Amino acid sequence: MARRTSGEPLAWITGSIRFCSLKIAVDVGVYVPRWQSEALALRAADLLPVQGTAVDLCTGSGAVARVLSELRPGAHVVATECDPRAAACARRNGVDVRRGHLFDPLPDDLTGTVDVVVGVVPYVPTEALHLLPRDVLSFEPLAALDGGPDGLDVVTEVVGTSSRWIRSGGWLLLEIGGDQVGATRGLFAAAGFGEIAVLTDGDGDPRAVLGCRLP
Repeated sequence: MARRTSGEPLAWITGSIRFCSLKIAVDVGVYVPRWQSEALALRAADLLPVQGTAVDLCTGSGAVARVLSELRPGAHVVATECDPRAAACARRNGVDVRRGHLFDPLPDDLTGTVDVVVGVVPYVPTEALHLLPRDVLSFEPLAALDGGPDGLDVVTEVVGTSSRWIRSGGWLLLEIGGDQVGATRGLFAAAGFGEIAVLTDGDGDPRAVLGCRLP
């Protein structure tokens, strides 16, 4: 009871959370996946060919990667994560996770072959972190949240470097804040993505931007 009243995430206390109906282990110190990200995971799975290849960036506990693997069991799903605790947690969830920053730990043989890249990367503006719930600030890893001055530092890096990995006709899906939609759509267009769309969560709020890599 004391752990919960202190604001510690319930998922850390129970050791797991439900995400897209899957039981996901969440170790202490690891970012807790939010239900608002479920629509992103499901859309990424829809876009992933049955025997395709997907990369989940900043996988955390591995929740999104697990959904992809469950819904596309014949696909090759690889995740990346720089935090050692989170990477270990993702492995406990059965995820093939590579330690390192964004695309850096991926093997060269994935170059130009990836069908879907998805990520819940840090996107909260540094100046807005203080607006988050007190328990989030007190317990959850800020590195999983802080996206720099405008919140788009990591998003910009991902969009700019993704074309090396995504095949022509492949997809990029990134979770963002509702007020970052316009700027993110601009980043996608400048990087050569078309069919750019906005994905909403279960409450109808803008939650992600997705786009198809043009030839």
